[in-house]
Amino acid sequence: MIVPLAYRNLVHDKVRLAVTLIGVIFAVVLISVQLGLFIGFTTTISGVIDNSGADVWVASRGIKNFDIALPMEERTNNLVMAVPGVARTGKLIIQFANWKKPNGDLESIEIVGYELEKGLGGPWNLVEGNTDWLDIRDTIVVDRLYAEKLGVVDLGDSAEIANKRARVVAFTHGIRSFTTSPYVFTSFKNALEYSTVQEDQLVYILVEAADGVSSSELKKRILARVDDVDVFTTGEFSLKTINYWMLSTGAGMALLIAAFLGLVVGMVVVAQTLYATTMDHLPEFATLKAVGAPNAYIYRILIAQAVISAVGGYLLGMAASLGVARLSQNAEALIRLPWPVVGGMFFLTLAMCLGASLVSINKITQTDPMLVFKGR
Repeated sequence: MIVPLAYRNLVHDKVRLAVTLIGVIFAVVLISVQLGLFIGFTTTISGVIDNSGADVWVASRGIKNFDIALPMEERTNNLVMAVPGVARTGKLIIQFANWKKPNGDLESIEIVGYELEKGLGGPWNLVEGNTDWLDIRDTIVVDRLYAEKLGVVDLGDSAEIANKRARVVAFTHGIRSFTTSPYVFTSFKNALEYSTVQEDQLVYILVEAADGVSSSELKKRILARVDDVDVFTTGEFSLKTINYWMLSTGAGMALLIAAFLGLVVGMVVVAQTLYATTMDHLPEFATLKAVGAPNAYIYRILIAQAVISAVGGYLLGMAASLGVARLSQNAEALIRLPWPVVGGMFFLTLAMCLGASLVSINKITQTDPMLVFKGR
């Protein structure tokens, strides 16, 4: 009885119901997209680290994030390899460089040079070509998402990096860069040509632990035996880089604030429309109270209206959000909505609408049942 009555109250004024649903949909889409962008950015920021295959990362002292690091002497790699518990190491170069397109335009890129035979730190999600061809001089791998931006749309197309020829031998899909400078993978040997790193230098040492040795234990052993370096487990380095870009630069906070504003706006719109609906039916509610209906009965009607608004707005809003997230798969900015977020958004929407109904509940509490006999 309560739910049908609540439903009839809502559909009685279809325009007002539409406004309520639009408010909820707007809030759901805004919050979901902002959270999806936040999650997408964190995935993008730590993508190379998380997919490196390494257990431990060794870097120069004082490093703040993955993208900006100073070179180290190559002999450091020998010291690390001598640490008990190290199965193997891989040298890595990461450095910003200038990319000159065939038409002469310039772009900024990040060179990622890895040892082909080790594979640590190399590209993933290969969709065209073969990374084995990176053994050839002047060869590179770029991501399909940036192919047009870089002016290389087919295998064999070439451009210039630091005034040296670079030919595409493979494409990946979905390897994004948070810095807007696309990652360009190549062999360690080629990266030396494209960067300012010297032949006796490297930027990172990627370490794979021997069987039975944990990442945290291996980190302690390396720190005890190798001086003037920073050592992180892969998880620690991933989190450190995410915190740097998302928190210290304010980018993450801006997304979370926008999500919070969406929650506030949605709550205000829903509260306003539910309150207006309550005022329209105030004489009926006063009549119910006059014939002995307890306040709790009327509260349940208002709560049912809020739940109906929440469910309808959530379904439509989440459908739109998932559509936007799907479209982002082929865009430079990734929106990720994992199922825990999709489910959590339902309860957040429900809480938002129930919170908005408190204004109406407060009005009913103050309503005098004699109102019906006064003809008002």
